[in-house]
Amino acid sequence: MTTAIREQTASDRRTDHVADFERFGAGRGGEPQRLRELRRRAVERFAEIGFPTSRWEQWRKTDVRPLSQGTFARAAAPAPVSPEALTPHLVPGAHRLVFVDGFFVAGLSDVSELPPGVYAGSLAAALAAEPQRLEPHLGRHVRVGETVIEGKKVDENPFAALNTAFFADGAFVHVPKNTVVETPFHLLFLSTAASDGAPRLSYPRNLLLAGEASQMTVVETYAAAGDAEADVYWSCAVTEVVLEQAAVVDHCKVQHESRQAFHVATQQVYQGRDSSLSSHAVSTGGAITRNDVNAYLGGEGVHSTLNGLYLADGSQLVDNHMRVDHAMPHGDSHELYKGVLDGQARSVFNGLIHVHQDAQKTDAKQTNRNLLLSRGALASSNPQLEIFADDVRCTHGSTVGQLDREAVFYLRSRGIGEEAAKSLLTYAFAADVVSRIKVEPVRRDLEELLFRRLPRGEVVRQAV
Repeated sequence: MTTAIREQTASDRRTDHVADFERFGAGRGGEPQRLRELRRRAVERFAEIGFPTSRWEQWRKTDVRPLSQGTFARAAAPAPVSPEALTPHLVPGAHRLVFVDGFFVAGLSDVSELPPGVYAGSLAAALAAEPQRLEPHLGRHVRVGETVIEGKKVDENPFAALNTAFFADGAFVHVPKNTVVETPFHLLFLSTAASDGAPRLSYPRNLLLAGEASQMTVVETYAAAGDAEADVYWSCAVTEVVLEQAAVVDHCKVQHESRQAFHVATQQVYQGRDSSLSSHAVSTGGAITRNDVNAYLGGEGVHSTLNGLYLADGSQLVDNHMRVDHAMPHGDSHELYKGVLDGQARSVFNGLIHVHQDAQKTDAKQTNRNLLLSRGALASSNPQLEIFADDVRCTHGSTVGQLDREAVFYLRSRGIGEEAAKSLLTYAFAADVVSRIKVEPVRRDLEELLFRRLPRGEVVRQAV
């Protein structure tokens, strides 16, 4: 069921992953030659660069030693999960794809009423049946080797390389040309705790392909199948989103992992001419959460919205790294990320808008705002602009602070208690992002989550 990886130094653990790949790759001779070569390049690159350390600029504030030196067991098959485990996470009325430990489970899924020509199901099954449908896109945009843009080396992600080397399954959703799918696709990823003492490691790999002038909505959920407070596991995910000309995609990612789990994910977006993406990411679980969101706006007239909300307390760490590449003229992108931190929680936001030389008439805006509810909480924010065109409108900014005392006083003067006033203001801060989510059941569940996380949440519910 699993392949154990010994606990050693970070350098030795790198060697163990490479050795594990030899065992993993031995059973994948039936895959397309290009995919086998891609896996080989990925593991070779990981063997060369290893796990990130504090000396890496893009990782200096995120200590990954629990991952680089811990004992994990690569899941080779899904553990048994009851249908009742799905209930807290379901999106009513959606096309449902359920994955356990990174593997598609048909018995828990429901994709029985798909429109003609639409595929939604197992990535592994699609690779076996129709590799030509995936080959032009799978692994084309995620960087696993050295990349140079505008003469500058782009930082690499060894976790994306690990996923590329080891993924066995995941979700493949393809909406063909001129097709509109109004019912959302719900991709539910559940992780299980180890039964043999070694926490499980899964590598979900997702490919979302929107054909020319198509439309679709996708909800991507990550959660624990068991104890949401105590289960220890590691989810190392990659999602590639490809929008062809004039395609429209509404994407929402909800991360509700166990409070003791680790979630390291890469979202890679490629947008063609006149396409439109609206993406919202919400992170509430995980001991360490790292999200790398990279969008390449490769066509003229592209619109891209990338918003996020992270809630952290205790000793949680949430790290969001974003890069938006404007490669062609007349594109616009807007990013709004907000964080609410309590206890000893820490957050990192590092966002870069890169405007290429040919991307004239670009309109880009990036904002990061952080609300600290305790003296022990710490937020680091670093929005950046790199502009190589001369006819653009680009802005960026960040704030880190506490609740406005005058606003608290105003609410108290209206008969609202101090705790309720603080909770009401905190709710309004976070709900600004939640309210932008278009899928009503997801938006409602996240609003309920905010009520539960806030002191005097019932009073806030009545007030709003």
